[in-house]
Amino acid sequence: MDLWNRDKPRGVKLYVQRVFIMDDAEQFLPVYLRMVRGVLDSNDLPLNVSREILQDKGATQSLRNACVKRVLGMLEKLAKNKKKDDYQGFWDEFGSVLKEGLAEDFANKDKIAGLLRFASTENDDATQNVSLADYISRMKPEQDKIYYLVADNYATAKSSPHLEIYKKKGIEVLLMIDRVDEWAMGNLTEFDSKKLQAITQGDLDLGGLESEQDKEAVKKANEDNSDLIEKIKAQLGDKVEDVKVSGRLAESPACVVSNDGGMSLQMARMMKAAGQPVPEMKPIFEINVEHALVKQLSAEISDEDFSDWVELLFDQAVLSDSGQLEDPSAFTQRLNRLLLLKK
Repeated sequence: MDLWNRDKPRGVKLYVQRVFIMDDAEQFLPVYLRMVRGVLDSNDLPLNVSREILQDKGATQSLRNACVKRVLGMLEKLAKNKKKDDYQGFWDEFGSVLKEGLAEDFANKDKIAGLLRFASTENDDATQNVSLADYISRMKPEQDKIYYLVADNYATAKSSPHLEIYKKKGIEVLLMIDRVDEWAMGNLTEFDSKKLQAITQGDLDLGGLESEQDKEAVKKANEDNSDLIEKIKAQLGDKVEDVKVSGRLAESPACVVSNDGGMSLQMARMMKAAGQPVPEMKPIFEINVEHALVKQLSAEISDEDFSDWVELLFDQAVLSDSGQLEDPSAFTQRLNRLLLLKK
C-alpha cells in the first residue's frame, strides 16, 4: 500500500447520487487514515463536482467529519471485540500510521489515543498489545503518571538503564519502538487525566512511589561526592549541561538524561537525518556512585586514565540511549587503551 509515501494518491471512491465521480477523493479522509479504502455515495454534492469545488464546499467538511467518525468508531468496535486478534492484525499493519493522528487531528486525539497499542515491560516480547487503558488498570494505587520509554528497537528499550529503578519498584513502563513515537508522543501529554512521562527526561519523578528516605539518600550522595562531580564536569566540559548522582540506576554505571521538555537524542538524530536544523542540546550525565567503575574514579589513578574512564562512561551512556558518537574512532582507541591497562 506504499504507506510511507504520504503524497501517494489516496482516499475513497466518490459517487454522487450513485453516479461515479472520481477515484482517490482525498478530501474526505485525513492523511493518517490513508490505509482506508471504500466508497462514499452522497446526495449533498452536485453532479458536476470537481476537486476545486470539494476544497471549498461546506458539505465536504461535514462529510469528512462523518467519515473520520465512522472509521474511528469501527476501529473502536473492533478493538473491543472479544476476538482480539482481529484488531491486533490491523494494528500490526497500520498502527504506526494511525499514530500520526495524534499530531494531525486534535479534535479526535482522545479517540486515537484509546486505539494505540504498545509493547510493555509487563510482557516478555515486542508485541504491541497494551493499550493506555490497560496500563491504567494495572497502575499502583499511589501512581499518578503513565511512564514510557522511546527507543530505536525493542532490545534497546528492554535493556535501557533508565528502566532499572522502575523494575526495582515494580512499575510498568510502556516501550515505544516505532520511528514515529518520539514525534507522536510529543502531542499526547495526558490520557484519562493521567499525565504521560518519558523516563529519559527531567529529574526522576516517581510521584507517590518514591519515599522521602530515597530522596534524602540521593541528595546526600550528591553532597558527599561533590568533588568527584566537579572533576567529571570539568573533564566533559561543553558536552554536558550538568553532572549529578543518579537515583534511577541500580546496575549500570551511568546514563544520560534530557532536560524536562527538552529534545531527546533520538529526536535530534531524526531531525539531522531529515536535514533539519537541530538546536544545541546538552544532556545531563548521571552516575551511579555504587558501581565499581565509578568508584575507581575516586581512587588514585593518573589524570590520563581518569580522562579515559570518564569519556568512556559518557560514550557508553550515549550509546545506551540510542545515541550516536561524534567520534567513534576515539571511543575505540580509548577502550583499547583501558583494556590493555595492567591490573
